[in-house]
Amino acid sequence: MSTETEAAAVDVGTPPPAGWEEARARVYAVGLSAALPAVARPLADTDGHTLAEPLTTRTDLPAFPTSSVDGWAVRGAGPWQVVGRVLAGHTAPPLAADGTTVEIATGAMVPAGTTAILRIEESTRAADGRVAGTPRPQPEWREPGEEARLDEELLPAGTPVDPAVIGLAASCGHDTLRVRRSPRAALLVFGDELLTSGPPGAGRVRDALGPSVPAWLRRYGCQVRGGDVVGPVADTLPAHVAALRGALANADLVCTTGGTMHGPVDHLHPALEALGADYVVNTVAVRPGFPMLLARLADTDGRVRFVAGLPGNPQSAVVALVSLVAPLLAGLTGRAMPVLPQVMLAEPVAGRGDQTHLALVRWDRVAGTAHPVRHVGSAMLRGLAGADGFAVIRPGTSGAAGDRVPLVPLPLTSGERP
Repeated sequence: MSTETEAAAVDVGTPPPAGWEEARARVYAVGLSAALPAVARPLADTDGHTLAEPLTTRTDLPAFPTSSVDGWAVRGAGPWQVVGRVLAGHTAPPLAADGTTVEIATGAMVPAGTTAILRIEESTRAADGRVAGTPRPQPEWREPGEEARLDEELLPAGTPVDPAVIGLAASCGHDTLRVRRSPRAALLVFGDELLTSGPPGAGRVRDALGPSVPAWLRRYGCQVRGGDVVGPVADTLPAHVAALRGALANADLVCTTGGTMHGPVDHLHPALEALGADYVVNTVAVRPGFPMLLARLADTDGRVRFVAGLPGNPQSAVVALVSLVAPLLAGLTGRAMPVLPQVMLAEPVAGRGDQTHLALVRWDRVAGTAHPVRHVGSAMLRGLAGADGFAVIRPGTSGAAGDRVPLVPLPLTSGERP
C-alpha cells in the first residue's frame, strides 16, 4: 500500500495519530512499568542481557597489595640478601629484617614490611648473591581498594551486559549476575496474498517479513523460536483471534504484519477488541509506517503482554519496529530510553508536512554524515538493505544539507539491544 493510500484509508472514527516522539515515550513508559523479572545467570550466560540490580564489589579491588612489575620486594637499604620468592597466587610471608629481599612476580602479593620494589631489569646480582640497584621513587605496586572498595557500586541497574562488564564482575568475585529475563517474541503474518516460497506472480507477493522480522527481533535481544513464527494466517476474524490467543500464551510480545487498517480483511483491531486489549498507541504520525499500533493485555495474575501491529509494507514494518518495538523492549529490559545520535545531512531530505519523516540513510561514522539512499518506497527493501538507519525529519520541517538531525540506527549486530 502506498503512502498516499495509507493516508486515504484512515478511518474517520480513528483517534488522531500520536506524534512520533510522543509515541516512543509512551511505549517506553509502559514497557518500563512491566519490566521483566530478574533471573540469576552464570557469568558466561549473561552477555547481551541487562543488569537487574547494581553491580557491586565483593572485596576491595585489588584485594591485597599487588606487584605491578617483575622484580625484588626489598626492605630497608641495599644491597639485599635474597630470602625467598613470591609468585602470583601465593601468600607472601613478611619481610622481617632490613637488608632482605624476595623475588616477586607481576601480580603477586607484596609481602608485609616491603619498603620498595626494584625492577628486575634495573637490578644487579653480586658474586655473593646479594641484589643491588636503586628502586624508583614511586611505588611499584597497587594498593588495596585502588580501583574500588568493598560494596562500592560500579555500574547501575539497567546497564547492558557486554564482555567488559562480565570481566569486571568476575574480577569482583561474582559467579552469577541478576539480569532481566530476555523477552520472548512471536510473529504472526497476516495476508492471504502472501507466498512463503518461490518468486512472486499471479497476483501474489512473496512474504518478506516472516523471514526478516524474527531476525530484527533477535537483534533487539528477543528470544524467537521456530514455533513462534506463524503464517500466513487466514484473513478471517476467528483465525486472527485464535492465532493471537495462541501466540500470547507464551510470548511477552507478539508482532503482527498487515491488517492494521480498517479494510474488509483487516481484522487486527476487532481481534484485539475480542481479546480485551487496550491501545497504548493507535497510529503514529510518521511516514512511512503510518498504520502501526501497540496494544497491551493484562491477565488477572498481573502478567502483561503486548501486541505490536506492524504495517504490511516491508519498509513501513521496519519503521514500526524502530519506532515502537525498540523503545518498548528497552523498557521491558529495564534499560534507559535509547538516545539517538546526531548526524549531519549530506544532502537535502524532504519533509512530510505535519508527519515525522524517517528517511533511510547510509551513515558515515567517520565523517558523522548521513547520506540518503535510493529505492525507499514503503513497499521496497532495496534501500533498506544498503542503509544504516533513519534520519528524523521533524513535522513541519525539511532537512537541508548541513543540518544536524537525530538518527535512528538499525540494530546491525546479532544480539544487539536497544
